[in-house]
Amino acid sequence: MASSSTAALSGQLLAIQTGQVRPLMVGGRKLVSAIGKTTVSGPIEVGVLGLAGDEQADLSVHGGLSKAVYALPSEHLPWWQAQRQTHGATMFEETLAPGYLGENLSLQGLLEQALFIGDRLDFGDVVLRVTQPREPCGKLNALMGYAGAAKDMVQSGRCGFYLAVEQTGRLQAGASFQIIPGQRSVSVTEALQHKAWKHLR
Repeated sequence: MASSSTAALSGQLLAIQTGQVRPLMVGGRKLVSAIGKTTVSGPIEVGVLGLAGDEQADLSVHGGLSKAVYALPSEHLPWWQAQRQTHGATMFEETLAPGYLGENLSLQGLLEQALFIGDRLDFGDVVLRVTQPREPCGKLNALMGYAGAAKDMVQSGRCGFYLAVEQTGRLQAGASFQIIPGQRSVSVTEALQHKAWKHLR
């Protein structure tokens, strides 16, 4: 049973990003990826396979019905900025822009430990269901500019989460959402830790 305080959880959508598939160098190999996202202005259509105009290069790890949309708490961006500076990936104190980690939705007000697999984000016109945490791959290391980025994501729990689209419609930055609790047996943070062993070897 969810408590009344759980039912009152809410947050805000700060920004929306989409990306197209393009070449990416990973460990000296040329791959393709749509991890580079740019901010979308104005409302955007959300279908069962995600945001209009958003592409995925490898549907075995991103996209599809259960991973149609990737969301990240915006509160994590300053931490990732600090990690890049600590590891010498950048000499500058640049602010990481929304979408830097490949996220479609930049959220505010709700972190992974407070969100559970099966919870729904109700935006009114659009309803999205939490399906799983992001599991980082080698492309994250290349994107962040240092070899331990994937391990840092797992150890810190600052991973974001994938969403299935239960109700299609339109989304716009600035929209607020309410959490509709699911069974709330496994949090996003716990789900990541269950899979963490393979990233921490």
